[in-house]
Amino acid sequence: MRGDYFLPYQATWIADESRLKIVEKSRRIGMTYAQSYEDAIDASRETGGMDVWFSSADDSAAKEYIRYCGQWVELLSIAARHLGEVVIDSKNGIKAYTIEFANGKRINALSSNPKAFRSKGGKLVLDEFAFHAQPEELWKAAIPVITWGFPVRVLSTYNGKGNRYYRMVQDARKEGSKWSLHTITILDAVRDGLADRILGRRLSAAERDAWLDELRDQASDEETWQQEYMCNPVDEATAWITWDLITSAENDLAGQPGAYQGGPCYVGNDIGRRRDLAVIWVLELVGDILWTREVIRMKGATFAEQDAELDRIMGAYDVRRLCMDQTGMGEKPVEDAQRRYGQYRVEGVLFTGPVKQHLATVGKERFEDRSLRIPPEKAIRESHHAVRKVTTVAGNPRFDADRSEVGHADEFWAHMLAIHASENPTGPVEFKGTGIERIHATMENF
Repeated sequence: MRGDYFLPYQATWIADESRLKIVEKSRRIGMTYAQSYEDAIDASRETGGMDVWFSSADDSAAKEYIRYCGQWVELLSIAARHLGEVVIDSKNGIKAYTIEFANGKRINALSSNPKAFRSKGGKLVLDEFAFHAQPEELWKAAIPVITWGFPVRVLSTYNGKGNRYYRMVQDARKEGSKWSLHTITILDAVRDGLADRILGRRLSAAERDAWLDELRDQASDEETWQQEYMCNPVDEATAWITWDLITSAENDLAGQPGAYQGGPCYVGNDIGRRRDLAVIWVLELVGDILWTREVIRMKGATFAEQDAELDRIMGAYDVRRLCMDQTGMGEKPVEDAQRRYGQYRVEGVLFTGPVKQHLATVGKERFEDRSLRIPPEKAIRESHHAVRKVTTVAGNPRFDADRSEVGHADEFWAHMLAIHASENPTGPVEFKGTGIERIHATMENF
């Protein structure tokens, strides 16, 4: 029967009879549905039946779960009756949606109120545990439920790293852990037939890929995709530039070269050759607002091709200053640019820890002052949000981003370099004659 109703990853979860089970999972892949089957079987056994205490993050999820349980009761012709909403703790006003079986055991779908689990015993099921309002208090109240040898099931999508669920998964990964850990990404689910089940027909590999592409596009940003579908927790608390700051700076006119008004421009160039993008970011100062005029991305471009793009930019805009990443392979491109455009217009920036902190801090202040305008593009949002501030063992701040298919925050650093260029505008300064012969001078960093 399981093959008719469950996909392989669901059947694997049900078949695992470990006392302690935990799953890190993608959204909407039917794990609550699979869990309800296991619970209906466990509660209804003539020998060894047990009460089930289920809790999810909200009332609607509890109702959905109890509805699934009721469907299994009907499908399997299990003797049981729906009791509806039952008061199980009048003192604290705790209610549960309840199904009672012929053996006297019950499935109780509770709210996430920790008080609901006091003085209870039986099988414990915590659904979407990372999203419970009081996970620490809930766990303390709920774990005694299984004291007499009952099993526990914990299911959830990630909700960052600062919660008990995340720590529980990390503990389950350790050698010798008593937890049985299941990991089911959306890719795993689609491989096992999820998209076919949803669309009601057998799909080709290309159709499955297209379905995944559409789902990823609907996710709208990389963090949502990674956390909600790929089982990769992302901690918003450590993001240097929050989503709100990023989106507040977006403007449809930003990133359009045709909108250039002829004002002074400042350029940042994050140099990349093989793994990372080479990015050129152009800002125009209009009043006190730095408008993005162009963002040029080059993947695998030769240094000659990158030089050609810089030549175009320097000719198309009134560039007052160009700041370039001089770290590692950047030494020669910086020297070449200084020779072509003049040392007074080109600054090489070595990406040391303190320098990256300064660049990131000044850039964040610009976002907070609402003095930036950036294009409303997914890649730009993700690059800016990817940068995290972490503290090293030595207590020093470090700014970095995980390298992924969307780069290594290359757009972010090019943008920060362009902002840095605007903070340090320099140019040729000529002394006017006063009748006394003087020497024309070009002053750098004046």
